[in-house]
Amino acid sequence: MRKPHILSLALSGVIIGSVFMAAMPINNDPPTKNETILRTVGAMLEQGHYSPKKIDDAFSKEIFAEYLKRIDPSKRILLEKDINKLRKYETKIDDEVHGAPLDFFKALDEIYKERLVEVEDIYKQTIDKPFTFDKDENIELDWDKVDFASNEADRKDRWRKYLKWQTLERYNDLLDQQEKGKDKEGYVAKTNEALEKEAREKVKKAMDKYFDRLKNKFDENQRFAMLVNTITNQMDPHTDFFPPVEKRSFDERLSGRFFGIGALLMQEDDKIKIRSVTTGGPAWKSGEVHDNDIILKVAQGSGEPEDITGFTTDDAVKVIRGAEGSEVRLTLRKPDGTQKVVSLIRAELKLDETFARSVIINSGKNKIGLIDLPAFYADFQRPQAARCSKDVAKEVEKLKAEGVDGIILDIRDNGGGSLQEVVNMVGLFIKTGPVVQIRDRAGRPSQMGDNDPSVLYDGPLVVMVNERSASASEIFASAIQDYKRGVVVGSSSTFGKGTVQRAFPVGGAGNGSGAGDLGAVHLTLQKYYRVNGGATQLKGVESDIVLTGVYEAYKMREKDSPNALIWDEMPKASYQTWQAAPDLNLLQQKSKDRLSANNVFKQIEDNTNILADNRKTSRSLELQKYKVQLKEIKDVSGKVRDLTKLKDDLSVNNLAGDLTVINSDTLKKDRNDFWVKYLKKDVYLNETINVMDDVIQQKGMAVKN
Repeated sequence: MRKPHILSLALSGVIIGSVFMAAMPINNDPPTKNETILRTVGAMLEQGHYSPKKIDDAFSKEIFAEYLKRIDPSKRILLEKDINKLRKYETKIDDEVHGAPLDFFKALDEIYKERLVEVEDIYKQTIDKPFTFDKDENIELDWDKVDFASNEADRKDRWRKYLKWQTLERYNDLLDQQEKGKDKEGYVAKTNEALEKEAREKVKKAMDKYFDRLKNKFDENQRFAMLVNTITNQMDPHTDFFPPVEKRSFDERLSGRFFGIGALLMQEDDKIKIRSVTTGGPAWKSGEVHDNDIILKVAQGSGEPEDITGFTTDDAVKVIRGAEGSEVRLTLRKPDGTQKVVSLIRAELKLDETFARSVIINSGKNKIGLIDLPAFYADFQRPQAARCSKDVAKEVEKLKAEGVDGIILDIRDNGGGSLQEVVNMVGLFIKTGPVVQIRDRAGRPSQMGDNDPSVLYDGPLVVMVNERSASASEIFASAIQDYKRGVVVGSSSTFGKGTVQRAFPVGGAGNGSGAGDLGAVHLTLQKYYRVNGGATQLKGVESDIVLTGVYEAYKMREKDSPNALIWDEMPKASYQTWQAAPDLNLLQQKSKDRLSANNVFKQIEDNTNILADNRKTSRSLELQKYKVQLKEIKDVSGKVRDLTKLKDDLSVNNLAGDLTVINSDTLKKDRNDFWVKYLKKDVYLNETINVMDDVIQQKGMAVKN
């Protein structure tokens, strides 16, 4: 399975100098940092959002309910009486956005911190006592079906069931391991009591980390950022508030450019360990950072060191990375127990899988090139930096030099990126014409298009998508489809994100990336439309050749969000379709015939539907019933895994000219080998190759338009 990334689509460049007028405070006291953030964000939403909801009492009630769900999703921390106590703020949040003091957040946060201490004590008392797994009881895992605990006894019982379920999972695994090892020479079996105790110890270690994270990482600032995001997301799912560190992380994903120390991290218990040091990076050059060092603290330049105990690797990466040329100081504990503070200057790091890359596939009939594009990346701060349209153009030139008969562009799991880059990329495959239509909140239309009549590649083209292809990916796929320039193959529809965001700084002038000293808001300002007039919003792009995706049943598209903006349309643009388009009806019939003879995708659909439904099923805490439930899930999961993998490998190879760079670094080679191995077994790629063979066979058969 491919990595998920749903990035907000951003325009190249950042609005600078725009001013949003925040509500004036009701009293004369200077606003706190959090009050400044909330008022500024509220002004942005009301004055700038494409389709703002009215921030009134009804809006306040929605925020009240949603924030409680986010702050305590499993409803094991807060009590029903807490919610009742907070009800007086249910219609006050809109007032706080408009200038009133932050009473709701303060009141809830005090209760939350008090309850967190209580439930940690409940957990510690409960986990020290043995569990038995012969009682017929269940735990409900669909939290939407559960109300907040009615009293302390109810909450305590929820923790008992949860910890029992966690222990049962591990206890069952230990029983299975013992059963498999019983025939090995010298194997000494443990008693069920010993296995249960070992399972509880594993749970205790995991829960200690969980509470460390809640106390050390999920602090007041994080909880407040969650409240602000609850408010922004109520406007639409892609209007987000980013604290400064999160904004930088977003920009890194969009640009594909990272500045760090050059070390691979891993989590070990509640510590962050250096797994390996990248040759040539700042850590390697220092000679003071080595494999198996534990990172205890991280300081920004001369700032106060931050203890990262309990951090996840993602959290640790966010504080270790930073601006180019900036200093980061690591407090390391060496394997011999000694501690050392190491100062490093961050430098640019590159991960090949972040950028466009290609392979050659021999179908047995034709030589086919595949270009993998994980994001529509662009670095807005450096005009000469990596841009996906330029990189894809280079890959196309390399594949043309190899004499390929057709090109597959793989944008599965591509969550989007730069609007300008997708326009430039479509221009590689068409002559001139509009690529995307845009409408702002005032209803004013505009277009972006390709003005260069040259075509870099005019041969057979197939675009691979899935239900996680979003935003800029949908602009590309829809343009190729509307121009009849190529064939779109994949899930029934793509994600369905048809909105445009821009970054606005919150507090301070920012640093040019759109982040102020209090963070940034990615604000939905526009909607975009296909050149045929229809929006990709909500509906996405429907594939020409449908191959049921493994995520189709999980209700994760834009249309599954209650706050998604509506689908609509605008007038069709003027454009000329490709004159040598393949016969789509014939392609669809040939694919249908193949799939009816081999119903692999129907089986994927049936089994993923079972798995999706199973997520909403309560779990038994009685061992034998649990085993039956688990076996059902494992059997179906195994079927899906097997169905998505081919029995015989496809012929997929790196370009000879790429091998020198690939083999220059062990980690680089390992990541490449993993990708190629994945492609060789990819059942979706297999049928896409068949479609490409059909397209190539039709070459020269122009469809009159």
